[in-house]
Amino acid sequence: MHLLLTNDDGVSAPGLLALWRSLSELGHTITVVAPANNMSAVGHRKTLHKPLRIDPATLADGVTQAWACSGAPADAVALALKGFLQAKVDLVVSGINSNFNLAQDMTYSGTVTAAMEGVIVGVPALAVSTSARALVEYAPAASWARHVVARILERGLPAGLLLNLNVPRDAQGLVITRQGRRIYHDVIVVRQDPRGRPYYWIGGDEPTGEAIEGTDVWAVTHGQASLTPLDLDLTAHHALTELQAFADVA
Repeated sequence: MHLLLTNDDGVSAPGLLALWRSLSELGHTITVVAPANNMSAVGHRKTLHKPLRIDPATLADGVTQAWACSGAPADAVALALKGFLQAKVDLVVSGINSNFNLAQDMTYSGTVTAAMEGVIVGVPALAVSTSARALVEYAPAASWARHVVARILERGLPAGLLLNLNVPRDAQGLVITRQGRRIYHDVIVVRQDPRGRPYYWIGGDEPTGEAIEGTDVWAVTHGQASLTPLDLDLTAHHALTELQAFADVA
């Protein structure tokens, strides 16, 4: 099997190295193509207005060979799958992100949208996130990622489905969850540059969430790793009948 690893924190991020080390234990071929720089919260950005480059790089250990893409996470995956790599890829794994990607976070997350790009191209994908800074703190997420990857390679995934894994550092088990609801506390800070022109900084406290049982937010709040299946069909199917009145012509 051939695994493609990527992330949104950049090719030198410790979470990517932790993921590579853990998945290497499965004995499969691994190729790393990741953004050259930190691309957190860029969402499903695709670069169409300028050329992209892929250059040789190393992971955070300074030894493990990788490729650094000048674009966004989705660019790295698209380039890898659509011609840069000659060998067929069986699974895309994105992470390990240094913060959770829960609930609505996935609309912002470069980690999750990199996995989405894999699914769009037709390759099964897994996004992995935790709450960590030092390399050692990624170990629980790396271990659970290895467990889930082994299951995917054994059993496969339905077409169009990607998995979103969030692992607290004290994870006691793994539960299958649905998407929860985040509560954001963003504030806009207005300042002036030396020429007196205003500029804006998005700040505020860390997001919280509604810990409703069965959701990803609930799971990590209760010390469980959360595995959420995501579908790229964003249609609000429950609203189709109600909205039919909008189409009726008097």
